Amino acid sequence: MPHHVLCVGAAVLDTLFRVRAIPQTPGKVLPYEMLQVAEGMASSAAYAIVRLGGMASLWGAVGDDQAGQQILSELEQAGIDVSGSVRVTSTRSAVSSILVDDDGERLIVPFYDPRLHENVRDVTADDLAAFDAVLVDVRWPALALKVLKAAREAGKPAILDGDVAPPHVIDMLARHADHIIFSEPAAQSLSLIDDPAAMVPFLKKQYPQALVVVTAGERGSYWWDEEAGDIVHMPAFRVKTIDTLAAGDIFHGAYALAITEGLPTDAAIRMASAAAALKCGVFGGRLGAPDRGEVAALLGDVVPTKAADMTADQSV
Repeated sequence: MPHHVLCVGAAVLDTLFRVRAIPQTPGKVLPYEMLQVAEGMASSAAYAIVRLGGMASLWGAVGDDQAGQQILSELEQAGIDVSGSVRVTSTRSAVSSILVDDDGERLIVPFYDPRLHENVRDVTADDLAAFDAVLVDVRWPALALKVLKAAREAGKPAILDGDVAPPHVIDMLARHADHIIFSEPAAQSLSLIDDPAAMVPFLKKQYPQALVVVTAGERGSYWWDEEAGDIVHMPAFRVKTIDTLAAGDIFHGAYALAITEGLPTDAAIRMASAAAALKCGVFGGRLGAPDRGEVAALLGDVVPTKAADMTADQSV
């Protein structure tokens, strides 16, 4: 049976515009490609899990508008169980406008109606019986906190996508997770350290109960190895970058599935790194998530190293 991961958090209707360059001054920019796609951190992670052969459920919230219907319909068609998601009356669904340039970088303008996440269901360990792990993001912190606590009570992996949010929100959730994957900007906001490798031991001291990972884009990922008592670095796979949107979300989904499958930390991060790298080669946000065969074909080229042993070439 495929392993089943519960993803909790963002469900957004994104409008992507592909442009030659992101403008640096006010004015008008004409895109040469555009598409709309239902995604968001938890939603994109759920899609990655499905693409890689797992099962994924989404607990998210949308408004009672046309965008909300489109979000849930698209995600359901993508193979994600959205029966646990809610439609909130008299609210607007989350939407984003996103510019993606020819280097794959993006400019995101999101809108979240604060009323979307006002009501939070109770969550018990029994509610999570059908799932092998939970993965929460920072967009619905009240529900994410309840899910993390219930998962740890049930003895299931409790994984946090520690992306950019108010520091007190990240800190609150991180204290109840046993796997924390920080984005570099989020880790910097908590540690006030610029070097991603140096962020890891600092954050490990703050959250000793958790495996702490910091992702740094093309520089790869860093984490604290408990047995070795040292920082380990996984270089990023080298690909031609077309679109980095949702790459981090794909990483988190792949990592969560790998953990439920019993892979050790280094193998789980390698699998997640490969999935994220392949996504960066495709325009379209989460639609670029690779399948298991594509990931398997890429794996085997990169191995983790102790941070102290990194060469200049490996750190790129």
